Amino acid sequence: MGAGREVLISLDGVRDKNIMQLKKLNAALFPVRYNDKYYADALCSGEFTKLAYFSDICVGAIACRLEKKEGGTVRIYIMTLGVLAPYRGFGVGTRLLNHVLDLCSKQNTLEIYLHVQTNNEDAINFYKKFGFEIAETIQNYYNNITPPDCYVLTKIVAPTNPKK
Repeated sequence: MGAGREVLISLDGVRDKNIMQLKKLNAALFPVRYNDKYYADALCSGEFTKLAYFSDICVGAIACRLEKKEGGTVRIYIMTLGVLAPYRGFGVGTRLLNHVLDLCSKQNTLEIYLHVQTNNEDAINFYKKFGFEIAETIQNYYNNITPPDCYVLTKIVAPTNPKK
């Protein structure tokens, strides 16, 4: 890259025509294989699932699921957030997570949560920078990876336009 050249990080929605990009990223990034329900949930979440491009190269993604709670409120579950190793540290993950947090704020979706393997310190520290807190530990959450335990990280999001 030339000196002084700004690197462009852009986001794009996930659709039927580019879902293979998400599948390929997930295969490269995660020790888990995702089923059809995962991809159906990702497609149904609309703006809450995005691919990230670094200078027009697809390098990361965030995939969320919208969950209805009793009383009709919705919470967001981050199914996956990942960036290919050579592109970490350039703000791609931050851009993806901020996009989802901003959407939560605008739509008055107050709760967002995810599972993280207990030994994934990089991910835990990343989410803590954004105000996520460890809410609980689940033993034997994962079937085929070691350690099998995870933390549930949660964040309460402040609405952009509080109701008066």
